Amino acid sequence: MHRNCSSHRVLRYRCEVFVGWKERLGRVGQFLASARCLLCGAPGSGDIELCVACANSLARNTSHCERCALPLARTATLCGDCLKEERPWQVAWAPYRYGFPLDVLEARFKFGGNLVAGKVLSRQWIAAGAPPALPEVVVPVPLHVSRLRSRGFNQALELVKPVARHLGVRVDPRLLARVRRTDAQSELDAEARARNVLGAFEARFVEGLQHVAVVDDVMTTGATLAECALALRAAGVARVDVWALARTPKPDFKRAEATQL
Repeated sequence: MHRNCSSHRVLRYRCEVFVGWKERLGRVGQFLASARCLLCGAPGSGDIELCVACANSLARNTSHCERCALPLARTATLCGDCLKEERPWQVAWAPYRYGFPLDVLEARFKFGGNLVAGKVLSRQWIAAGAPPALPEVVVPVPLHVSRLRSRGFNQALELVKPVARHLGVRVDPRLLARVRRTDAQSELDAEARARNVLGAFEARFVEGLQHVAVVDDVMTTGATLAECALALRAAGVARVDVWALARTPKPDFKRAEATQL
């Protein structure tokens, strides 16, 4: 009798240990399988690799120039630059301000080839709402074939495909071609950027199109998007809008914003 009781206690103990480890392993599996925030490592929001806190830290471009989307302390129809220079597009849509931590996700996607970061950025773009007007078709800023070969993908195209699908708008990368190789815009000032992309794009297959949106990942001076818009308009497109996930503020933006508070 004593021996049987001891055997039962040992068996029950082993079962409890087994169940305990099974539960622990299950929790570990859930931890590994669940979406983790790419920025802080916390649990993601649903199936997105971005937690609620980090998603809320992405700066929305709520106060901006309505023509070029430049972040401003207060929304204006035209900023100082747009008053001095006519833009070749109708409106610009850039729902976020470019800066930390969005720039971290953008760098991982664009230069590190992290497609999960690209998925997160696309989902945040969708969450930002709709553009001022829907075009017939959207076209990403094209990469030169050598840049496309080295990077392996066009970041503007990959970002906008889920957005366009959500909005019910067609994407057609064939509408623009980069006809000459250019230097990286990130290394140049505003004047050099404009010279760098002058005449670099050619519009194709646009017959009958009246409203097209050109898409880039980040809009800084707008020189690249302006050249794309000019090429489309020269080919007969009546209205061109420009879209970007984020717009870079001017260096004195924070100081100007603070004076308005």
